[in-house]
Amino acid sequence: MKQKSNSCEGGCSCGQVRYKIFAVPLIVHCCHCSFCQRQTGAAFALNALFEADKVSLIKGEVDETMTPSPSGKGQNIARCPDCKTAVWSHYDMGGIKQGIRFIRVGTLDNPEILPPDVHIYTVSKLPWVNLSNEKNVYKEFYNFKEVWSEEHNNLRVQLLKKAAEG
Repeated sequence: MKQKSNSCEGGCSCGQVRYKIFAVPLIVHCCHCSFCQRQTGAAFALNALFEADKVSLIKGEVDETMTPSPSGKGQNIARCPDCKTAVWSHYDMGGIKQGIRFIRVGTLDNPEILPPDVHIYTVSKLPWVNLSNEKNVYKEFYNFKEVWSEEHNNLRVQLLKKAAEG
């Protein structure tokens, strides 16, 4: 069931970090790249992309750590300073950087509301992951204009312009 509400909450394992989201996601990625596999210790990472200003930290603080990514540009992972749970990341995404937060879906209070819209970097998916019933499967990344809604694509372009100006 896809998120119907414009608001949801989540947080880390120990409860020191809590956040609230005031929007529906731009898109939900299920990333099968080897970096995500290693960083999560799982077969893939499930990230919901939101405009950063639609995500509010309502309790605690996060520590950000730069880690490698397939693009070579790295990603900042925001973690709880106590339990070290990764709650979101920032990727370059063509220059947007801090404009979009990649919320780790598993940190939501109700993660079932955000199933994946796309499966990316499936060229390195584990062989026992079966995606035969999935519609949007990409060996690597996708073309934004072909996958994102017109509204979300326009927003992405605005965020790119804002990042370039500032």
